[in-house]
Amino acid sequence: MLLAARSAVALYRLLDAAPALSGDDRITRLFTLVPGSDFGIDVLSAIETVGGRLVPWSEACSRSYDLVLAASPKGDLRLLRGRHVLLPHGAGYNKSIPGEGSQPASGLDPTFLIRDDDTAPLALHAVAHPEHITRIAAADQRAADRAKVVGDPTLERLLASRSLRDRYRAALGTGPRKLLALVSTWGPESLLRQSPDLPARLAARLSHDECQLALIVHPNEQSLLGTYELTERLAPALDAGMLLASPHEEWASLLIAADALVTDHGSAALYYCAAEDRPVVSAYQGGVELIPGSPMDGLLRRIPRLSSADLVEEALDAYRPGTGREVARTAFAQQGRALNLLRSELYALLGLTPPALGSPPRLLPTPRPAGRVPTAFDVDTDVAEHQVRIARRPSGIGTPGHHLAVEHGSASERLARSAGLLYRRPLPAPAGGPALSWTAEAWLRHALSEYPGCRSAAAILSSDLFLFRTRGCARTYAVRVEPRREGGRIVRTDPAAVASAVHTWLLACSAAPAAPTRLSCVIGRRTFDVALRPATLEEAAEPF
Repeated sequence: MLLAARSAVALYRLLDAAPALSGDDRITRLFTLVPGSDFGIDVLSAIETVGGRLVPWSEACSRSYDLVLAASPKGDLRLLRGRHVLLPHGAGYNKSIPGEGSQPASGLDPTFLIRDDDTAPLALHAVAHPEHITRIAAADQRAADRAKVVGDPTLERLLASRSLRDRYRAALGTGPRKLLALVSTWGPESLLRQSPDLPARLAARLSHDECQLALIVHPNEQSLLGTYELTERLAPALDAGMLLASPHEEWASLLIAADALVTDHGSAALYYCAAEDRPVVSAYQGGVELIPGSPMDGLLRRIPRLSSADLVEEALDAYRPGTGREVARTAFAQQGRALNLLRSELYALLGLTPPALGSPPRLLPTPRPAGRVPTAFDVDTDVAEHQVRIARRPSGIGTPGHHLAVEHGSASERLARSAGLLYRRPLPAPAGGPALSWTAEAWLRHALSEYPGCRSAAAILSSDLFLFRTRGCARTYAVRVEPRREGGRIVRTDPAAVASAVHTWLLACSAAPAAPTRLSCVIGRRTFDVALRPATLEEAAEPF
């Protein structure tokens, strides 16, 4: 069997379908790169990553195969001898690419679908929905005669992995925050081409303690730009903690983990809607690529439109539950059965009896956390008696706030010198040998002495407790943050966020409190109870 890929995204689709023939030692799986695509540069490295055996194109064309699997009809596939199977490349036919073939829908051009050469017949065109066969028939009935509805193997992986949502979110460090994912397809009408600064504008707008931002970029765009160029363009948002999904598998894991989606006209949104019924809004600004009447056209017509980064919450709140899932039914049939149906069709073409034990859809991998974590924040505050409302935004991409809160030892010295509040987390324990550490109170005194512009310092001892000291006050306070209980779950917030609330409240006090005091720290729609009291000698001497 030869898996013939013209681009990285086509290869990834083939890998999603490969378990249909897993566990059979009668089948040898080979790979080749179909030349001619602008996006083929990453195919070879992707094949090497999965450990596939690569057959050079010239050699592949000189041999015969029992089965040739492809996920794109383009290129010189007819030069590969054997029975050809064309697999779904995405969620239907939603886009037209100017200058590509004679048909308006990419992937439906009879030039690619009809094979008159018997050495390379298209034995099966596997599609995800009956409507796709109708679309193919409108292009050419001969091509429709070879099409069968088997469903979408890539969607199968998302559906099978839904129970891993909590695991994915824990790996990403999402916690109680909402995970907002942006998806950008490729080409001039993609989100990143039409609104290149949208990720940075959202990162500057959204509260760090309420929302985590992620970006899913089409593999073609990543291949065209290269990882370095892409990350340099996205540097402001990435520095603010935005997640950037890898083009293989991880994008789908992020869809499972996400609470809401901002999309252009790419088909990733349809996978999201089929797997989860959560808010989705449109950032597509229009153009000539989206095909009227396609599933993506139907989705974009029915969901709210994001007109401005400042109005993202309003747009998400306007989403009507069930809308996305209803539209996704027009793109995907046979949900939960695709791999078994494809397995039956492929073994029938091979004339073999399938092994007794099949292979279920492979679960999506655990995604990686953000490569960059913000360590300095512009903090907006509002004080009302014993209640402090705060919102932290990564420093450097928005307007200054009430104060600058900086994590000492992680942020730059310039930011530390500018901080109104310095905080530090415990250092990693040494692997062995001599050790040197501060006591918690000694570090607080050192920070206020070393940084004369700093008004307060916090030594974070755990997720629930930190010590706090304000310049000009003789007391060191112990601050305990009570976790919230919500529907059987325990919710904790970042103690560094509460340190900003304590800093704000103490600065607003006419006199530092001596007796134990209780505060309310409001972060978004959550309120955390905070107990403030003088630190004990044992707490002040805590190694830090």
